[in-house]
Amino acid sequence: KSASPWTLLRHKKPKPDWIAYDPSTMRPSSPPSEKNLVKVISWNVNGLRACMKRKNELEEEGSVLARLANSEDFDVLCLQETKLQEKDVEAIKQKILGGYSNSFWTCSSSKLGYSGCALISRIKPVSVTYGLGISQHDGEGRVVTAEFDTFFLVSVYVPNSGQRLERLTYRTTEWDPAFSTYLLELEKRKPVIVTGDLNCAHEEIDIYDPDGNKRSAGFTCEERTSFQTNFIDKGLVDTFRKQHPLAVGFTYWSYRSNARPQNKGWRLDYFLVSQGLVSNVADSYVLPQLDGSDHCPIGLIIQTEQ
Repeated sequence: KSASPWTLLRHKKPKPDWIAYDPSTMRPSSPPSEKNLVKVISWNVNGLRACMKRKNELEEEGSVLARLANSEDFDVLCLQETKLQEKDVEAIKQKILGGYSNSFWTCSSSKLGYSGCALISRIKPVSVTYGLGISQHDGEGRVVTAEFDTFFLVSVYVPNSGQRLERLTYRTTEWDPAFSTYLLELEKRKPVIVTGDLNCAHEEIDIYDPDGNKRSAGFTCEERTSFQTNFIDKGLVDTFRKQHPLAVGFTYWSYRSNARPQNKGWRLDYFLVSQGLVSNVADSYVLPQLDGSDHCPIGLIIQTEQ
């Protein structure tokens, strides 16, 4: 077994020109310019307290988030699946990333200890909103939107269709269209960056075993079609796939099958951007070496002005 399993191409149906994504060799050596660059990191932590407890890191110094901040020096951190309750947020905020003075949290009110998103920033947003503004979709704390000077940044945790696909219809016929409409309304004002766990491996290159997961949540035909129809066909661009059209780079590995050491994963986490921002993207990348969750962080470096 490799100490860096993500550097080994693992796929059950690889095409001859596919390669394994290795951030140590496939990231730009330096951004084109340090001027007006914003770095955003996104991470589904699968329970923020559990993520830090796994590493016995409840304090700020040496915590997994502090180490991520030190190594990546990000401007904005988006978290999904925090699984916090409103009463827990203030105490957690005091323990993590003291240098980032702007933080915004949304929690599930319909089911406690479930879902939840956060956006933590050293840049003060112009405004912040929560949810889609539709009560039937907003009880699970899945969306935080921050307006900055030149773009909107949306941190989202898209609903999982469930082990038995019990939420598949809701996901593909209600949630995805509503979220798509919400983004299109934002785009009328400013370009949009969407990031988070979108709970869909869009193409066969995005999942280790495509044939074995055709009726698995996150890779059904319905979800992949919905992803294409509601996001890609509406003009949003998958920045990682744009930059690395032939790279197999996963962001999620199941705990149950010990998949991570074997790099048998899925790409469920994305940065999607409006067409007008595509040329501003300096890097869109994955950080598979950082554990603490069944997902790994992803990053985007974008130039806010040409």
